[in-house]
Amino acid sequence: MEKYVVTLSRQFGSMGRSISKRMSEMLDVDFLDRDIVEETAKRMGLHVSMISEEEEAVKAGFFGRIYPLGIGVPSLKDDIFNTQQSIIKDFANRESCIIVGRCGDYVCKGHPNMLSVYVYAPYEARLDNCVNKLGMDEKTAKRMIKEVDAARENYHKMYVPGYTNPFDNRDICIDSSRFGVDGTAEILVDIVKKKLIRE
Repeated sequence: MEKYVVTLSRQFGSMGRSISKRMSEMLDVDFLDRDIVEETAKRMGLHVSMISEEEEAVKAGFFGRIYPLGIGVPSLKDDIFNTQQSIIKDFANRESCIIVGRCGDYVCKGHPNMLSVYVYAPYEARLDNCVNKLGMDEKTAKRMIKEVDAARENYHKMYVPGYTNPFDNRDICIDSSRFGVDGTAEILVDIVKKKLIRE
């Protein structure tokens, strides 16, 4: 079977990571998120916590640090990004997989069998997800939506040439509030099966 890669970027609180996990279960492929951090630490000879601290700079209770590469030493940030690019490409070339975040659509843009997905949802739906599904208090949820979305935007502007907004250059943009986690995953898996999986 020809290998394929799905890259999934998301707004904070849109449940994109949960959707990726559900897709990976349905397709029986790996979804790569924290695995990339662990492999980055291994390749760079650094502790996982050091990579995480550079990659995620805002502390938020039991969610830990969740800001993607927004603050830190520029040269180290660049080294981490370059290492993660290599890791993502290695995984995508070796096996079918789902890549969560980390400019995966840009990193894998030359892959011959790829689907680029952006998961979003209205603000109120995301706030509800944060409070009722992720267990945040409302004040924290509002702050995290604002800060993490801004950090992800800045990260793309830093590393993706010509980046304008998260909806550009995507194959699929989907409102997860319309279909829920399972429903969104099912729609995307159906597209993957029809467009990417070739026996």
